[in-house]
Amino acid sequence: MTPARFPLDPTFPAPTGQEDAVVLWWLGQAGFAIRAGDELLFIDPYLSDVLADKYRGRIFPHSRMHPSPVNPSDVTGLSLVLCTHGHTDHMDLGSIPYLQSASDPLFVVPRSEAVKGVARGIPASRLLGLDAGETFRSRGGISVTAVPAAHEELTTDDHAQNLFLGYVIEVGSRRIYHSGDCAPYPGQADLVRALNVDIALLPVNGRDTHRRDHGVPGNFTLEEAVALCRDADIPALVCHHWGLFEFNSADPADLEQRLSDVDDIAWRIPELGVPFSLTEASA
Repeated sequence: MTPARFPLDPTFPAPTGQEDAVVLWWLGQAGFAIRAGDELLFIDPYLSDVLADKYRGRIFPHSRMHPSPVNPSDVTGLSLVLCTHGHTDHMDLGSIPYLQSASDPLFVVPRSEAVKGVARGIPASRLLGLDAGETFRSRGGISVTAVPAAHEELTTDDHAQNLFLGYVIEVGSRRIYHSGDCAPYPGQADLVRALNVDIALLPVNGRDTHRRDHGVPGNFTLEEAVALCRDADIPALVCHHWGLFEFNSADPADLEQRLSDVDDIAWRIPELGVPFSLTEASA
């Protein structure tokens, strides 16, 4: 596989020979780009370094372990941006205004965080708020269904709207589940199984009391992510939410070793900025 060159091509072209495929790029943390024909969408792009300034000198410095793979101001042809929740590494005030420099995307956010989305640079006219159980279909034919997420608990606002979401993205006949920041919760496997997911993009950096006590709620362990795929009949797993902040990461070599005996689920430890098709990830 050819290593990625940074910054990435901001048009995110499908690799040669894969023009008709659904192609993904991992952007770091929980961020992904998805190319499906003429449609380009981002999920949770954290492409700035604003958290390094916010948390400088604190117990958990948010210094990047790698540079942003693309300059958000250069991205063109972007049609959709999905934000799973309001934490800055998922709804990035350092990226949102600049993603509109050369594109005019629609931003899909939890309805509970619509005010925060506008404050972070999303024009009200380009913001769509969803809550769990609701579905949106783009002009380009991409369908997005919101599902609850537990980061680390299911949490709602005063109007009983979820603060944390995942999304099931239907592109053609394929369905991609991005859980957002999430840990297991009752009924999750049944809910996701009913949506006939083909591949799950799941965070695997785990959780612990030390991080949570200092304001950093966690996510699935690797074993919990594998268990969800098995319980929800999801045939493929892509592991993410590691490699950006040292205090909240995982070792990819360790992940690969722990997955070495998993042969009933196709799994992938993605490389930053290296494209892969859904077909490749499911093989």
